[in-house]
This record gives sequence, structure tokens and C-alpha cells, in this order.
Amino acid sequence: MGNTKHFVIIGLGSFGAAVAERLAQNGCRVTGIDASRERVESLKERLYEVVIGDARQREALKHLPLADANAVVVSLGEDIAQSLLVALHAKELGARRIIVKGVNEDHGKILKSLGVERVVFPEVEIGRGLADRLTWPNVLDFLPIDPDYSLVEITVPDSLIGKTLGQLDVRKQLGVWVVGVKDVMTTHLEMFPDGDFKFEVDQMLLVVGKQPDLDRLREMR
Repeated sequence: MGNTKHFVIIGLGSFGAAVAERLAQNGCRVTGIDASRERVESLKERLYEVVIGDARQREALKHLPLADANAVVVSLGEDIAQSLLVALHAKELGARRIIVKGVNEDHGKILKSLGVERVVFPEVEIGRGLADRLTWPNVLDFLPIDPDYSLVEITVPDSLIGKTLGQLDVRKQLGVWVVGVKDVMTTHLEMFPDGDFKFEVDQMLLVVGKQPDLDRLREMR
């Protein structure tokens, strides 16, 4: 139990509840707080601890394990002033990592100035992800690593099947690194394949690269 991660979720609306439940399913201890008795009651059997309280009140937050939590997630709807106040209180009460659901760009800038580690815009992130999947249906997953580089999981384009990694030299030709190849049927994952590795059907590539280079790979047939 000593290694179990503990998170505090402030606001148990749709986004907050989804994060809280997923963390609990992942084996984490989750403390949630919301002013709605109905929301708290709906989650009390699935979370480690749920509290009915007004998170805008510093007194209510003082009783939460903010300083001991691995992260504090603030999800308070569209009320910008409310989430700013709660983030400020959480910071002053010792929260080490604070993640806040943002409303707009200006809201995000102010949160960052308060020391918030990350501002999440769920609708924007989901919308962009959906657009990418519609544009490139062969891309199965996409993970930004930093502002320049991303990791993508992509099905092997037909034009690469039967060729070796050395023949293709994707690092030189496309500017990307193939860090792994997964067999869809057996789920075997070959990490850091060498130049003799031959691409076959029913394989997925794990590739790291810059956005323009990944786009060229995604457009291959």
C-alpha cells in the first residue's frame, strides 16, 4: 500500500468524475470533493473517499490531503474565478502538482502564473484527436512528447511490406525513428528493431518524430 498513488479530485462533474473513476480503476487512492450530494453519493462506492463540501472555501480544502497527494485535479466547470481561487488555495495548502480543467487561453495563462503544472482543455484535445483519426485512419494512437516531437502508433503502410528497415532507411528518408514494431496477431513487441527487420502485414509501428515528418509517414499508402 505504501507505493499506492493518491490523487485529490476537486469537482466531480463529467470530467472530474471520469478522471476519478479511471484513477480508481488503475488502483490509485482517490479523494473527491463536490458541493453536490448527488454526485458524491454516486461515487462513494467507487472512490477511496468522497466529501461533500464547497471547494471555494479554504476551510473545506484544509481537511483534504492536498500536500500528500501525487497530484490535485481541479474541474469546476466554466466558472473561471472559482477555479482560480481553488487553484490558489490548493497551492498555498501545499499541493505539489496541480492540474486544472481550463476554460479558455487567458484562463490558462493566469493558472500557469499561479504555479499550475498543466491546464487541460478536454474538448480541444478530444476534437483534435478525432480530427487526426478521421484524417489518418491508419494512426491508432498519438502522444505528444514535447512541442516538437510526438510518438505515434501507426499500421505499417502497404508500400513498406516485405522491405527491411535498413532498405527503407526511414531515419534518412523521412526523418523519423522506428522505436518498436508490434505484431497485431501475437501482440509480440520488437523494441528497437535492427536494419534486418522485415515489415509484414498485421504489424504496427511505434514511431518518434517531428510533426511534418510524421505527417509524411501517415500519408504513405
